[in-house]
Amino acid sequence: MTIKRAFSGAPWEAKIGYCRAIRHDNHVWVTGTAPVAEDGSCVAPNDPYQQAKRCFEIIEQALSELGVGMKHVVRTRMFVTDISKWQEFGKAHAEFFADHPPTTSMIGIEALIDPQMMIEIEAEAFVTEQETEK
Repeated sequence: MTIKRAFSGAPWEAKIGYCRAIRHDNHVWVTGTAPVAEDGSCVAPNDPYQQAKRCFEIIEQALSELGVGMKHVVRTRMFVTDISKWQEFGKAHAEFFADHPPTTSMIGIEALIDPQMMIEIEAEAFVTEQETEK
């Protein structure tokens, strides 16, 4: 049993004590991923599509560090602060998963850690031993 961890450098990782993603053998879990820019600020305040897109970019990077591709994602969970914007969040989801759709949930919530953030996304992936990992 091998465990590998990926870190994004987000300020909350060290403060709270978590990693961006963890791979245990063929299973991968990606923690709640918010639309954070390289400088730690919120990406595209008030733009649901751009925020969701940024979350998926961060998820894709974390998976890549663990030798896994987006095609291996089997489940996503999207926590959104304005469910009426579901089509814009969904558009970004479809762009990343059109050819290999996972199961998903979109859940309306009251707030996230930064009031400018409209979405946080979790992902789970599974890689079989027969597959090429990317």
